Amino acid sequence: MKGLGPKFLPFADAATPQLPLHRLLRLSLFQVTVGMALVLVNGTLNRIMILDLGVPAWLVALMIAIPLVFAPFRALLGFKSDTHRSLLGWKRVPYIWFGTLLQFGGLAIMPFALILLSGDTQGPPILGQFAAALAFLLVGAGMHTTQTAGLALAMDLSPPEKRPRVVAFLYVMLLIGMSVSALILGDLLTNFSQLRLIEVIQGTALTTMVLNIVALWKQEPRRPRRLIDDEPKPDFGEAWRTFMATGNWKRIFVALGLGTVGFSMQDILIEPYGGQVLGMTVAQTTALTAFFALGALVSLAIAARRLDAGANPHRLAAQGVLVGLVALTAFVFSAPVGEPLLFEVGVVALGFGSGFFAAGTLTAAMELAKASQAGLALGAWGAVGASATGGGIALGGAIRDVSATLAANGSLGEALMRTDTSYLIVYHIEIALLFATLVAIGPLVRTAGNASRQKPPQFGLADYPG
Repeated sequence: MKGLGPKFLPFADAATPQLPLHRLLRLSLFQVTVGMALVLVNGTLNRIMILDLGVPAWLVALMIAIPLVFAPFRALLGFKSDTHRSLLGWKRVPYIWFGTLLQFGGLAIMPFALILLSGDTQGPPILGQFAAALAFLLVGAGMHTTQTAGLALAMDLSPPEKRPRVVAFLYVMLLIGMSVSALILGDLLTNFSQLRLIEVIQGTALTTMVLNIVALWKQEPRRPRRLIDDEPKPDFGEAWRTFMATGNWKRIFVALGLGTVGFSMQDILIEPYGGQVLGMTVAQTTALTAFFALGALVSLAIAARRLDAGANPHRLAAQGVLVGLVALTAFVFSAPVGEPLLFEVGVVALGFGSGFFAAGTLTAAMELAKASQAGLALGAWGAVGASATGGGIALGGAIRDVSATLAANGSLGEALMRTDTSYLIVYHIEIALLFATLVAIGPLVRTAGNASRQKPPQFGLADYPG
């Protein structure tokens, strides 16, 4: 591996003597498990629940949004893992381990809960709804806890000058995990049956447990008890107030929230839209997640080169929004022309735009944060983004269901009594939100452009081959 060099191993420069590449790759497995869960929850299962199990889209959207209940607490989770006092001398490992247990438990009971949710039961419907909500809640709590503490552990193990590149590497591993698992899960669920659903989801639960144990093994050094007892216990409220008092965080978070909702409302609808409107198979619609991740991966490579060259991160985020507008326009036109290829190209473009937007906003946050606030800034960025994602998913599903009912009843006019009407309404709302994001981010672009900007820390993909 060492002989290949950084030309063919683009993340080799993220490694250090304290965190060699093989150890960093092993640690990144927790991101792979998070990617598997995201694909299963946000991609594969929403198509299966809506089209194969007959669950209403609004209920599916609500279930998929439930894991985001824990999103606002990501900053607090990171802060608590910073100050955790374990008798075993660990700060991060307990949080990652309990997050893994929560994720495993949620996935273990999820297939049975979904079968009950579809109405295939002798008991009351509320039983299926409660079981499904509990399963999604456990998976969400596990994902957020594991990911937050895992990123913090990676920061602990890497020197300050390498941390941006390590964060970027772990984000790319998340995309790779999503891409690979999307293809595997799609193939395994091509011939759908309830038994196959149980096998696949519980197999994912077991894989999650195994990979996270491998990722954690001998990663965090244990601290002596005397050092733990001597460490101060800072107050989260005070740290948060100090954090918000520095920089233009409110506008950054508003732009991040609007843009994330604009990019995520269709998450619940991409696969049902492909299946119901464009006649795509389960395998084809599941592959859309891989296409999205591919677009995001390519955009990160380009973003890294531009950011390393001194590009304005706010301008980069705005350009990502523009690409997102083009992608959603492709979504809109794919229905009347009946062309799945146009839709697939739009999905790749949407991933590309979201990658630019994420890279730009994250880099801007890291530049603005003080060294002592880097973890809090990363957690706050993740909390706003994840909360906006959950809100966007729930809103998209609700608008789709209401619009579908109105269109079917003829309330929107005879010309709109079509299966694609409800989806197109959501896509047009997303376009409006992305335009609002451009308005919010505009002053940040001008302010950063007028100020002399230091060269940012490397984002992490500058040497990506090709």
